[in-house]
Amino acid sequence: MHTEYSPELDITPLLEDDMVNFFQSQISILRWMVELGRLDIYVQVLMLSSYLVQPRQGHMKAVYYLYGNLKSHDRSTMVFDDDYVNWVDEDFLEQDWSDFYKDAIEDVPLNAPAPRGMPVQVNVFVDTSHARNKVTRWSHTGILIYLNKAPIVWYSKSQRTVETSTFGAEFVALKIATELIKALRYKLRMMGVPIEGPANILVDNNSIVKNSTIPSSTL
Repeated sequence: MHTEYSPELDITPLLEDDMVNFFQSQISILRWMVELGRLDIYVQVLMLSSYLVQPRQGHMKAVYYLYGNLKSHDRSTMVFDDDYVNWVDEDFLEQDWSDFYKDAIEDVPLNAPAPRGMPVQVNVFVDTSHARNKVTRWSHTGILIYLNKAPIVWYSKSQRTVETSTFGAEFVALKIATELIKALRYKLRMMGVPIEGPANILVDNNSIVKNSTIPSSTL
């Protein structure tokens, strides 16, 4: 599937009823492949999933391109590495937010079992494609959550708000990532897995970093 392909702009003829069923079945197969770890086609499969009701010939052609890509990259592997990431102090500067959030504490389950074994790091990568959809102008959020160096959670979904800038879209993505992190940390504690400190979140927007980490920065 061509990286510049925008399914929302496709104006090819609509598929016949029998081909609509075939298209839907192929999207189901591709989504299952993503669940099994083929993250390289996640965004494309998600975009095509928006046209399950009225797919067009161009959408069916894009599915064939995806299968061609899978066939030519059939040796791709996902690595689950239990090593820790050696972050340096400069990567995550500590700031005092106690004046803003005086009563903020992590929601730790009271009935969680005693933690055992080595603690795990929670490392998160967050990114946004601002106004990715050419018709609705919705942005697209991508999130990868690692335990140490092992990918555990992958998330790719269109935002349901129209943001006027990359800053706004990135902030929405951070909110989504925070909710995913909270849920994962709660689940890990209920499984008796010790957690090493706070989650490490990485983004590629410097203004977002400053406005979400430095208390004196004005939003």
